[in-house]
Amino acid sequence: MDQISDLNDLRLFAEVVERGSFTAAARGLGLQTSKLSRRVRALEEELGVRLLNRTSRSLSLTETGRQFHQHCLALVEESKAAKEIVDQTRTKPQGTVRISCPISLLSSGIAEVISRYIQNNPQVQVLVDATNRRVDVIEEGLDFAIRVRQLPLDDTDLAVRQLGLSTFILIASPGLIERYASPVSIASLKDWPTLSMANNSERYVWSLLDGNGQVVSLAHRPRLATDDIASLRIAALLGVGAAMLPREFVEDDLQAGRLQRLLPDLAAKPGLVHAIFPTRRGMVPAVRHLLDALVAGCENPG
Repeated sequence: MDQISDLNDLRLFAEVVERGSFTAAARGLGLQTSKLSRRVRALEEELGVRLLNRTSRSLSLTETGRQFHQHCLALVEESKAAKEIVDQTRTKPQGTVRISCPISLLSSGIAEVISRYIQNNPQVQVLVDATNRRVDVIEEGLDFAIRVRQLPLDDTDLAVRQLGLSTFILIASPGLIERYASPVSIASLKDWPTLSMANNSERYVWSLLDGNGQVVSLAHRPRLATDDIASLRIAALLGVGAAMLPREFVEDDLQAGRLQRLLPDLAAKPGLVHAIFPTRRGMVPAVRHLLDALVAGCENPG
């Protein structure tokens, strides 16, 4: 026998010893005395030893029972300590939160929101998997994953919470615009060098909406294609090519004049920034409050 079949029997045995009788223990546990007696007897039979000396008027521990009782007490105390940890995590933010987030979103302000949250909640540790791959929240043991998808979202059994919107725009450096002249239509960009997020198909198409909601597209062959959006921004700043990047990611560059928007009447369909997680039921404060902070940060960037 590797272990006792029902560890709850150890707690029942310890209660009998602490109360000094089956009757008192049964009253305290809310059980029938006969049922409690049977459970302790079954424990002795499973162990193959007698733990208690019973008479009609007294109850005492055998030597084996005395040693066994000490281990039962330790187990009961450990179970209480484990429950206290759970109770604490249910009342205030603490513990470890595991999340996944695309690199571009981290660079667009999510990292700052997370950092401020950690500062305000010193008992919380946040582990971030910065990746552009599609993750499996349940299989990888994540509390939630942040994604950007265009509506409508795919059907899922996971819970979803909206964080904000992300809009991609066409941008280029002033130097590149000077060399090729400001485009008047998306077709004007056909001879421009371009940059793009990498994809599996290696077919690169910019699709945007005009003022009338009509889709206009341009197939292009990028000089640089990568999953690292920070590298695309650097290449754009250096004038390597035009790029379509999240507005929030290049807002500071636009304000400073390091980058300029191309064809401002065109914009990609907004993407929904959202978090997916296994369930809303039983969500601990550390996770719930971090989601609240992300919603507030996306609604009021900076």
